[in-house]
Amino acid sequence: MKLRYLLPLLALIITAIPAKADDVQEAYALALRLSKRLAGKVEFVKISPTQKGNDVFTLSNGADGRVVIGGNNANSMAVGLNRYLKKYCNVTVSWYGDIAVELPATLPQVNEERVTSRVAQRFFLNYCTYGYTMTYWGWREWERFIDWMALNGINLPLNITGQEAVWQKVWMKMGMTAEETRNYFTGPSYLPWHRMANIDHWCGPLPQEWLDDQVELQKQILARERALNMRPVLPAFAGHVPRRIKELYPDADIKMLEPWNYFPDECYTFFMNSEDPLFAKIQKAFIEEQTVLFGTDHIYGFDPFNEVDPPVWDPKYINRVTKHMYQSLANVDKKAEWLLMGWFYYFNKNWTTERVKAMMDAVPKGRLTILDYHCDKTEVWRANKSFYGQNFIWCYLGNFGGNTILQGNPRQSEERLETAYAENGSNLTGIGSTLEGLDVQQMPYEAILDHAWNLGERDVATETADRHAGHVSENIRAAWKVLYNEVYTEVSSSHGDLANFIPQMGRGGGMFSPINVNCDALLKATKLLLSDETALSDALKIDIIVAIRHLLNNKFQREKTAFDKSFEEKDKAAMRRHGTMMLELLGDVDKITAFHPYCTMDKWVGLAREYGTTERLKDYYEMNATRLVTTWGPNLNDYANRSLSGLVSTYYTKRWEIYIDEAFAAMRAGRDFDAESNNKRQQELSESYRYTGGTNHIKPGDDLISTARLIVKKYF
Repeated sequence: MKLRYLLPLLALIITAIPAKADDVQEAYALALRLSKRLAGKVEFVKISPTQKGNDVFTLSNGADGRVVIGGNNANSMAVGLNRYLKKYCNVTVSWYGDIAVELPATLPQVNEERVTSRVAQRFFLNYCTYGYTMTYWGWREWERFIDWMALNGINLPLNITGQEAVWQKVWMKMGMTAEETRNYFTGPSYLPWHRMANIDHWCGPLPQEWLDDQVELQKQILARERALNMRPVLPAFAGHVPRRIKELYPDADIKMLEPWNYFPDECYTFFMNSEDPLFAKIQKAFIEEQTVLFGTDHIYGFDPFNEVDPPVWDPKYINRVTKHMYQSLANVDKKAEWLLMGWFYYFNKNWTTERVKAMMDAVPKGRLTILDYHCDKTEVWRANKSFYGQNFIWCYLGNFGGNTILQGNPRQSEERLETAYAENGSNLTGIGSTLEGLDVQQMPYEAILDHAWNLGERDVATETADRHAGHVSENIRAAWKVLYNEVYTEVSSSHGDLANFIPQMGRGGGMFSPINVNCDALLKATKLLLSDETALSDALKIDIIVAIRHLLNNKFQREKTAFDKSFEEKDKAAMRRHGTMMLELLGDVDKITAFHPYCTMDKWVGLAREYGTTERLKDYYEMNATRLVTTWGPNLNDYANRSLSGLVSTYYTKRWEIYIDEAFAAMRAGRDFDAESNNKRQQELSESYRYTGGTNHIKPGDDLISTARLIVKKYF
């Protein structure tokens, strides 16, 4: 076991904590993990929930200048602590573990507050987040992230780490070898899509070291989440079986599912009908093995048909297999609840109301909760009568693929959420977020999660400005009013900057679609952000980087259009001018993003390599991590594209150099642009690409503000 996964030695902290209730101790420990300066400055007390059972926290001033934070459990106390940090200290706690919490010089007193929860369930995460962000996290990263979830009231986190070790035990009991099981699993970066029954084998086999290490990490994660009053959502069997099981049990009702996104034959997945007697045996074996290793909170997340067609679309069939799936689980755990990913949005034509209702009606009321996965774009509950009486959680998605574009419409989403809250009855039981990747901008998610509490009238733009600045700044407030009302208006979708896609003459490439951001408003906000002369907080650095990154990529898009037009007009001088400008813009994107570690490819690759204990494993994990954010897989090239310093300079820039070179070669030869030659060279680059480190743009004496101001002056 690696030292970095050993449970933290809390003894030094706990000895300084009075012997009080466990919830109080956990809240104190969380506070001290954020900053030792909070020792002796905050006091936690246990209070009762409301008469209706709602969670509650209180803030008040105590003796010796202490701030007293009450809560009915450690989770509510954490939300109260975050309220104090955000509202009174102007602090944003990063969800990244190595970003320090920056407290003011003097810790302020508070106004007395008593705040109750509006919903019982606060959900967070997405199966995909475990690939697009968290694959190579160790305990250092997980510890802060769990604290961040507690601070934001999350009490229902998706927790799917370590399940492959459980499945290995199950499949080996059924006759497979350890090697066969490891070959069935994908590589680490692709496990989310294996777990959702989309692909098998891709970038595998999975190292045994990985399986063993993840078990220890999962135990730590679960222990901390449960200590902070969370109910971790563990997996269950949804019918996905190895191809080898079909060979070992030829009489079992197992069918191959339709190929997902054009992956090759060896990656096809197989589904066992839940009506087959073998299904219940596998479910029992998995739940029992998992419970021995990880315990249970009696809530399980599993999804039989995620982005794949069921063998039969007949509503009666869907009803039957759903009913048997739940029954197979309830037979093992009589308290079992099912959390279903309501990704009906993806197959909105096939998932008719009749089919959705058939699935909903198959499970007893109160035992099924639906995640309405992408309410910021499409509220599935509206077309399906609030899921026909089953409980559901309104979810904000906000990010696809970990894309680093300026996206999300928190203001509109908050309005939608309030409307949903007003229009639904008691079966709207929760609020959550299902982001595919974390990126660096937390504001939209924190704003949505605040709606789980009765916080009264709020000015989100002003509150965000004060927290990101770390103090009251009229310029930063003005900037965030523009950002919140005029810039963050694009609903999240599968997007990317044009610069991050394979270049194509006369059009965008890959999945590119324009991001409809008001760049005049963004430029105005950027100049206001750059006008504050005080020390930059981490959150304000991110605001500046995100804004300038988008401005540069937007200008790149215009220059690319002009370059293509110049080619059509055979204007070589204009081509040279626009081509040079395109490469300069990419250089400045690479430079501005270098000012934050989580905007760099060094950080992304570094986490992957750090996870390995041998050079062989380090190289294997790096291959997985790099491939995910570049080629991904068949028909998904650049899906997880991101403007990271180092990746821009060593990968995206090389693509555009090839493209510009091909255009000039065609111009010199007096012929049309050779798309075939361009695509061939681009493919060769993709296949041979390995990140070896980007150019370090930051020189001694460089700082973000002066660099950002020079860039704005240069282009705008």
